[in-house]
Amino acid sequence: MQYTSLRVLDVAAGGSIDIETAGEELIVVPLAGSAAVSCDGRIYELVGRESVFAGPSDFCYLPIGRTVSVSSPTGIRFALCGAATDQELPFRYGAASDVPIELRGAGQSSRLVRNFGTVGSFDTAKLIACEVITPDGNWSSYPAHKHDHSSETESVLEELYYFEIAGGPRGEPGFGYMQTTASDDRPIDLLQEVRDRTIIEVPYGWHGPCVAAPGFEMYYLNAMSGPGQERAWLITDHPDHAFVRASWDGQQIDPRLERRR
Repeated sequence: MQYTSLRVLDVAAGGSIDIETAGEELIVVPLAGSAAVSCDGRIYELVGRESVFAGPSDFCYLPIGRTVSVSSPTGIRFALCGAATDQELPFRYGAASDVPIELRGAGQSSRLVRNFGTVGSFDTAKLIACEVITPDGNWSSYPAHKHDHSSETESVLEELYYFEIAGGPRGEPGFGYMQTTASDDRPIDLLQEVRDRTIIEVPYGWHGPCVAAPGFEMYYLNAMSGPGQERAWLITDHPDHAFVRASWDGQQIDPRLERRR
């Protein structure tokens, strides 16, 4: 991965951690817990959330070339989504109430997308980030698609997926699957079982579906960036799967997601 990063860090109750942003812009995304983030003489209090399945979180943007402190009186697990850039933007706060919620797909391809860091939702230099909830038994990141060649209809973007999988009714460990295959002569062929707190790299290629096993709800956090001057998410559907989008016409959104908006 040349342009994109995704790390998951833990701060114990009463603890703190310093982060050097160097040549990356970063977004701090609480996964479980709350924190105070200090940068440029200001502090943003992130209320956070109980878990990634509880709803969207507030977050904050970290500029390049900074030392940032993250502290928590109660403990926090958080993600750092990053993109390489030389553009300096200000330290900023994003409210959970302002995160656009999108219901995408239909039927068993229904999923919920929290567009907290996407184009048109929150300004960054290079980084594109969002969260996806896939109900148990459903497919997301489907149809399989790619964004690895520059054209009028496609942008070059690396992508990282961070998964959390809800456990079963008695705490049974959950799982799902993700596939990535080659779109050109660069070799990649991955059918990966994903469990709680798995990270998958997609440097190029057709990627999807992400499949949530029946009984286990799936969450993933996407971080993307690339070498292009324009910050854009333009994709090409896999020709063998492109017809699937049209098949959603007339199908209902999974009612489990309608209740979670």
